[in-house]
Amino acid sequence: METTDQRDLFRPGVGEVPTSPGVYRFNDRRGQPLYIGKAKNLRSRVSNYFQPLRSLPLRTQRMLQLAKSVDWTVVGTDTEALTLEHTWIREYQPPFNVQFRDDKTYPSLAITLKDEAPRLLITRNRKISGAKYYGPFPKVWALKQLSGALQEAFPIRTCNPADYARAMALGKPCLSGQIGRCYGPCSGKLGIEEHRERVNQMVSFLNGHDKKLVADLKSQMREASANLEFEKAAQLRDQLIGIQHVLEQNAMVLSEDLNIDVFGVASDETRATIHQFVIREGRIRSEYSWMVNFEIDSSEERLLELAIQSAYETREVPAMLLVPHMPASSDEIIEVLANKRKDRKPPTLNVPQRGEKRRVLDRAVLNAKEQLNRFKLKRATDLITRNDALSQIGEALGLDDPPMRIECVDVSHLQGTGVVASLVTFVDGLPRKNEYRTYRLKDENDDTRAIHEVLSRRAKQLMDPDNTDKRGAPDLFLIDGGQPQANAAFAALKEQGITNIAVCSIAKRLEEIWLPGADFPIIFARASEALFMLQRIRDEAHRFALTYQRKTRKSGLATTLTEIPGVGPARAKTLLQAFGSVAKIKKASIDEISEIKGIGSSLAEEIQRHLGSNTN
Repeated sequence: METTDQRDLFRPGVGEVPTSPGVYRFNDRRGQPLYIGKAKNLRSRVSNYFQPLRSLPLRTQRMLQLAKSVDWTVVGTDTEALTLEHTWIREYQPPFNVQFRDDKTYPSLAITLKDEAPRLLITRNRKISGAKYYGPFPKVWALKQLSGALQEAFPIRTCNPADYARAMALGKPCLSGQIGRCYGPCSGKLGIEEHRERVNQMVSFLNGHDKKLVADLKSQMREASANLEFEKAAQLRDQLIGIQHVLEQNAMVLSEDLNIDVFGVASDETRATIHQFVIREGRIRSEYSWMVNFEIDSSEERLLELAIQSAYETREVPAMLLVPHMPASSDEIIEVLANKRKDRKPPTLNVPQRGEKRRVLDRAVLNAKEQLNRFKLKRATDLITRNDALSQIGEALGLDDPPMRIECVDVSHLQGTGVVASLVTFVDGLPRKNEYRTYRLKDENDDTRAIHEVLSRRAKQLMDPDNTDKRGAPDLFLIDGGQPQANAAFAALKEQGITNIAVCSIAKRLEEIWLPGADFPIIFARASEALFMLQRIRDEAHRFALTYQRKTRKSGLATTLTEIPGVGPARAKTLLQAFGSVAKIKKASIDEISEIKGIGSSLAEEIQRHLGSNTN
C-alpha cells in the first residue's frame, strides 16, 4: 500500500490551489486523467483528498494509489465548472468517473434519414450514418408492435438497400413491393418526394408533434374528399386510424398536455441503473436506460446530475423534468439545460409527492429496479461468468482450486435479543436452498462468539461419522463481518481439527475480504465478478438470517399472548395485527382491546391484567 510520503510527492504546496470554482484532474504517470471533478472552491475540495489514506473511501484510495499528479483549471462560475467537467469526462473517459452510455443490450428504432428513401429499422447498431434513433426500448415485444403500427400509419420503404437499388435501376417494383410489404419509391406506388414527406410525418409524430400532424391529415382528407379524390381521402383516413392505433398502444393514464421527461434511479453497493421516460402529449414516446458502476461518484444525487447532462447532449430539453431526488448542483443543472432550449427558458426540476406525476415517477423507478435486477440475474446465472468469478476467488485466496462449494454464515439480532444465525450454501455459484440452515443462539451482542458457536456446531457435524446430515464439506466458509469474525470462524474449525477448509470474511463498509490473521485485506475491483459473487452470497445469507429472526420474534410475541387464559394462536394473531406489538397492547385500554373481533370485555380485562403483571 502506498505511504503518505509517496502521495505527498504530488501534493500541491500550501496556498497553491486557488479558492475559485473550477475543475480538477488526478492524472496517472503518463499524464492521463484518472478522475475529473468540479468544485465551487478548488482548494477546499482538493485538500479533502490529502488525508491519511486509511480514512478515505476504498475507491478513492485506489485512485490515489495510481495518481502521480493533480492539476486544475479555474473558471468563472459554478455553472461553467459543471459544463467543463462534463465535457472533459466525455472526452477523456477517466476510469474513476461514472461513464453513461445507452444500454446496448436493448434495440432502438432507427430512421435512416441519410438514405434517398429512408426506412424504419429495429436495430442494436447505434452507428448507422445519418440515422435518427428512438430508444433503446427494454421491452422488445412492445417495440415490434410499435414498429408495425408506425408502418401502418406511415407506410414507407422496408426493403434492403440491394433490393432498393436493383428496383430503381430496372424500374420494376422490389420483391417486398410486389407482395405489398414495401411502400418506398421502389414499389412504384409513389415518388421520392412524396415518400420523404411520409418520413417527415413519422419523425414529427415520434418527436411528439401529434396534434399538428393529426390536424394536418384531417385537413388534407377533407380537401381530398371535397375535390372528389376519394382514393387519396381513403388513404389519409387509414393513416389517421393507424396513428390512433399507435397512440393506443403507447398510452398511459396521463393528461394529454403533459410534456415531461422522467428519471428513475435504482442502485446497490457497486452499480446503479437510470431509466428515463420521454413523455409527450401524455404518452411515453421512448425509453432510455443506463447501467453504471459506482466509483467515486457514489450518491444517487450525483448520478442524477451526470445522467441529466448525458441525456441532453443531442436531445431536446422539455419544460419539466421529474426526478426521485434533487440532483447535486441543481441550480447549475437548470442553467445548463436552459442554454440548450430554443426559447432559453429554464426547465423545472420537480420531485413530485402525489398525483399522476408521482405515479409516472414511481413507474420509472420501478423500471430502473427491474433493469438492475435483470442485469444481476443475468450475470449470476451465466456459466462462464460464474466460472471466472470462482477462479478469481480461488486465486485471490491462494487456493489450489476454485471453491465450488461455498457456505456463508450471517448473524442477526435485535439489540442483542433474539439472536439467530443463517448458513446458506452455494454450489458452482448457484444457491442450493434445500441445504440452507438456521440456528438459535444465546442472547448476546458479541458477533464473534455467535460466529464461533455456529462454526463449532457445523464443524462437529462434519467430523461426526454418524451424522445423518448428508451435506458435503465446503471448500470455503464465507463470514459476514471483518477480520475478528474471520478469526473466530477459523478458531472454531481448528478446535474441531479442521484445517483444510478455507475461511474468509467480507466487511460491508468497504467490501474488503479478510483472511484469518492477515495484516491487510484483499481488495477486489469494484466491478469484478469475484466481488459480485461474494456480495451476492453474503446478501443471501443476510436475507435468510433476517427472515428467520423476524419469524422467531413474531413467534415469541405470540407465545407471550397465548400464555393468557382464553387467548389461543388465532386471537394472538388478531391482537398483533390490530396493535402491532405486545408493548402497544399493554398501553391499550380495556375498551380498545374489547373492540377487537373475538375479544370481549372480560377477556380484555384478563389480557390487561396478565400483561400488566408481566411488567412488575
